[in-house]
Amino acid sequence: MTRSPLFLAALASSAVPGLDPVTVEGVPGRPGDLFEIAYVQDSQDRRWVVKAPCTSAAGAMLDDISALSSLLGRRLDVAMPMVRGLAQVPEGRAAVYLRVPGRPLDFAGLRPGPLTAEVGRTLAHIHNVEHLLYEEAGRPTYDAEAYRRRQLSELDRAAATGHVPTGLLTRWEHALEDVSLWRFAPSTVHGTFTGENVLASFDDDDDSSSGHVRGVLAWEASRVGDPADDFAELASLAPAETLDAVLEAYAESRIERPDVHLVRRARLAAEMAPLRTLLHALASGQLDVVERTADELRALDGRVEDEDRRHAQEDEQRSERTRQARERAAAVLDPDDPERPEPEWDATQPHVPFPMLGETQAISMTSLLDDRQPPVDWTAGTAEPSPPSVPSPPSEPSNPTDAQQPEPSTTPQEPVEAIPGQVDDAAPAGDHRSEPDRSPWHDESVEESQPVPVMAVDADASTFEIDEVEALPEDADGVLDLHEGASDFVPVEHRPEHPPRNARA
Repeated sequence: MTRSPLFLAALASSAVPGLDPVTVEGVPGRPGDLFEIAYVQDSQDRRWVVKAPCTSAAGAMLDDISALSSLLGRRLDVAMPMVRGLAQVPEGRAAVYLRVPGRPLDFAGLRPGPLTAEVGRTLAHIHNVEHLLYEEAGRPTYDAEAYRRRQLSELDRAAATGHVPTGLLTRWEHALEDVSLWRFAPSTVHGTFTGENVLASFDDDDDSSSGHVRGVLAWEASRVGDPADDFAELASLAPAETLDAVLEAYAESRIERPDVHLVRRARLAAEMAPLRTLLHALASGQLDVVERTADELRALDGRVEDEDRRHAQEDEQRSERTRQARERAAAVLDPDDPERPEPEWDATQPHVPFPMLGETQAISMTSLLDDRQPPVDWTAGTAEPSPPSVPSPPSEPSNPTDAQQPEPSTTPQEPVEAIPGQVDDAAPAGDHRSEPDRSPWHDESVEESQPVPVMAVDADASTFEIDEVEALPEDADGVLDLHEGASDFVPVEHRPEHPPRNARA
């Protein structure tokens, strides 16, 4: 079905109140396109895009993207189409949104530089989105195993058509049956991250390094799945050094580092892209698209061996650059220097992944309390336990059998009467409890950033801890302000038996 640009302009006017079209420009379509698109300029010099579906499936996709744009639009660092109105058509509903500024990129001509780094950071920002947001918008969700089986099912359907060469079928089947290749953490994926869908603006038209990524279009294939799918066109068209630059910026901005097989799966996704086009054309009855795609698959079958040799050489060069960078860093920098920068690393090589969020929280003080709390002397006949203190390092026991005696529990208990004959075995005169001039609250060995252990006053209560990270106030914008909203400072008078820290120094 072909709609005229004037008809699409009328749809935009009916979908958005106050939109008075002045000019309209139709976008030339291609066989197999899911949408018909036109650019509309209204009487207020605003530029709009109207996108009408060609099939019922495309109409359902537009409805889902309308929900996603309202949830995701304000969470991204770059612009995305924000649907402002919908107009009913036989295939569903046409969407109208303000045109995102910028020009599409050519990944084949992209070179390492600031713009390349922005492409990597943009991809990382998309993949860092919470899964629940996509699920709330009704986007498909796959784990690693489900996604692998889905592609195996597509391969079986394509093999039944007879249009896919046997060599490609065998090649792709071996890759999909290699379970070790498909061990990845699912991410929120754009789905069609191609150069024509990435818009950039340039401060200087003659200098490509002055470009900035402004927006990302075409979110209809967004899902939770394999992050390698968004690298498919970069892995197939971009030069090797450009792909490395994108991966480096991507890895620095990702919450989780990319897995070791990301580039291999990205190349596989690029190879299998015509297969999906073939299946879609067969389903819609577009025989001319089927013939053209079958020719592309036969041409791909003839050049995969040459591409494999080229990719193997690129991977070897990437590994060699990583090894040389690590050797230079180890030779020049002192490994014990805390201020030395981390050496360069290859995102496609094995690595130690980032720790889980639960492992980066405050350290529990339970083990520290068990090791550092001094034993309480209950043989003195007093019912009042001593206040918590930080003991001095234990000295070597004079009797070898003393080292095997278990330490008494630090939990307050009922007072025990002194046992005759054991009063002389109380704490020795040199014990730390006999030093009244030392205060545990001024001990310089206590780190102020650790959770503060608090002893319960009630004898039946157990020790607990206050986590300073959780106790700090939270700001609405996600930034902790340690001044605003904090309580007033309470003056503390230093007693003679507790001199100030600088006085003791």
